[in-house]
Amino acid sequence: MKGIYALCIVVDIDFYSKIGALGNIFFQKGLYVYVGSALNSLEPRLLRHIGKSKGNVGRLHWHIDYLLINSSVRIVDIFFKETLDREECSLAEFVSLHGVGVSNFGSSDCNCDGHLFKVDDTGFLEEFGMIKWSM
Repeated sequence: MKGIYALCIVVDIDFYSKIGALGNIFFQKGLYVYVGSALNSLEPRLLRHIGKSKGNVGRLHWHIDYLLINSSVRIVDIFFKETLDREECSLAEFVSLHGVGVSNFGSSDCNCDGHLFKVDDTGFLEEFGMIKWSM
């Protein structure tokens, strides 16, 4: 399966974290949505993210890896959409209408301002055709 996804992440406390080359970033307690794509294989990518959030550190490749390994961060929901098209940036733009972005996070390979957003809720994701993934 190929497609795009949205990780719904809860940050339990305010903290700073080093996020790869981005340096130290402040994360405020609350709910976040991270937008990603897996146009090769969606399920292994999602399982990798879940593994990072459960302490399987290994190699840190993406910005989200650095956030997920923090013990004060947990994935609470995952939404996905099967697609062969590159809709990741369109989804990030849509999510930006519902939250506040973390500059440059997860967008080093595109022209977006970022792919991580602090939001109040995630109900709007279904409006983009996203389906809740059973974890």
